[in-house]
Amino acid sequence: MRIRCAVITLLLLSMALPVLAQDKPANTMQIMREKIKADKKLLVAVNMDLTEKETQAFWPVYESYQKDLGLLNGRMLAMIQDFAKNYQAMSDEAAKKLVGEYLAIEGDRVTLKKSYLPKLRQALPEKKVARYLQIENKVEALIRYELAEGIPLVK
Repeated sequence: MRIRCAVITLLLLSMALPVLAQDKPANTMQIMREKIKADKKLLVAVNMDLTEKETQAFWPVYESYQKDLGLLNGRMLAMIQDFAKNYQAMSDEAAKKLVGEYLAIEGDRVTLKKSYLPKLRQALPEKKVARYLQIENKVEALIRYELAEGIPLVK
């Protein structure tokens, strides 16, 4: 239940981001991104039940992973913005490019997760590695759901 409330809070904040982006300057967007990152970190902290030793080993790995994940999310955002400009009259060539970029990002996301698995295993016991990946997957699923709900189909 605790994780669900925290994920819902994180999700609500992430949903506010596109609305704010329409009218607010870049520095306000940066503040919102930082707030969402902090809320996600709190969600992870509350649900991981780390020992002091695990805490010292885990958080640097977490921060590095989030930084790399942010680069992928930036690519996804750019792709979505490009799609938003063209979805009503998208050419076959543009659709092909869109599909290719989407699959490249997804492949890079899997590669990123695999590359961090040994680091997570060094920092945490296996059950906590699984728990962390579950938390990441739940947050990602909720964000994807919200994106899917707001992104129209290609016409």
